[in-house]
Amino acid sequence: MSYHWPADTVFHELTLEVEDRTCWQCAQALTICCHRQRRFFTCDGPVQLLSKLRHCSNSACPGHPTTVSPEAETALVMPYWVLAWDVFCWLGHRRFARHWSVPQIRDELADRFAIPLSVDAIERYISRYQRMVAARHQDPDALAAAYRRTKGLILAIDGIQPEKGHETLYVVREVGRKRVWFAEALLSSSAAEVQRLLGRARDWVERLGRPVRCWLSDKQDAFVTGIAAEFPGVPHRYCANHFLRDLAKPVLETDSHAKVQMRKKVRGLRDIERDVLAEQAAAVTDAGAATTATGSDVVLDYCSVVRGILNDDQGGPLQPPGERMALALGEVRQSLQRSLDAQKGGPRRRG
Repeated sequence: MSYHWPADTVFHELTLEVEDRTCWQCAQALTICCHRQRRFFTCDGPVQLLSKLRHCSNSACPGHPTTVSPEAETALVMPYWVLAWDVFCWLGHRRFARHWSVPQIRDELADRFAIPLSVDAIERYISRYQRMVAARHQDPDALAAAYRRTKGLILAIDGIQPEKGHETLYVVREVGRKRVWFAEALLSSSAAEVQRLLGRARDWVERLGRPVRCWLSDKQDAFVTGIAAEFPGVPHRYCANHFLRDLAKPVLETDSHAKVQMRKKVRGLRDIERDVLAEQAAAVTDAGAATTATGSDVVLDYCSVVRGILNDDQGGPLQPPGERMALALGEVRQSLQRSLDAQKGGPRRRG
């Protein structure tokens, strides 16, 4: 779908010519046959490009029906794109190097470059950027250059399932150079399908000509049999993360039980908040109303903090969430106790 340009858009006009004006088949001159106009955004503003297209002047030449475009056109913008290469690279860098969200990119494009794009359009350009990066990583020459000084490879495979019932994405990585070699979503996790991916990894290894020092995985049956078949004699190690997670299962189960017990004891937050809000609504605007409101706000802040602690499930085997919850609740208790002690002591009298 073509981009709708506002009527008041101011364009910088640019004209491109074909550099090599000799037919490569019959050596006759190339003559202008038509013009092509297109518009696109650059970081410096909108551009209206006029490309002078040529074809062979010899009607008997096999190359006569072929239209030749200016070589510099694709260096500025790809066919059917509304974004030039400079904006395209800016967008990809913000998304993947700085981890900007699509709405954030959209707002910055509009504010900084006056480029109004829809969310769908930005997502399409991000998808194109991803495909280009993936192709660059899999380029044989680039891959050979990246591993020229590498004496051995450490490979890893893992399956990632976004949601139950969805396809599992299998990712093959090289740990030493921290490169993702390839990824493929499989409907079936059978040993034959997994071994096919491992066979693809073996082809990559043979092209590089580097020995595989070891494989890392969570040692699913399909991984164990597949790696043994495709890489005989290569050590197959248990992934440290999976090993630690399995080792910590009893601890995490106990930790989960402790969280349930703590949540049972810390109850009634909503009732406290409801009572405080009712008191604030019924408070009259007198001299003590400001003090009451301030105290009520403190109570609500405490309730908000406690609710955040109870809902915090982050943490791994080395930082169990239940342990973190107990420490945080202990700090809240100490804070409340300090407040109670201060109220019991009352204000100091001046002697």
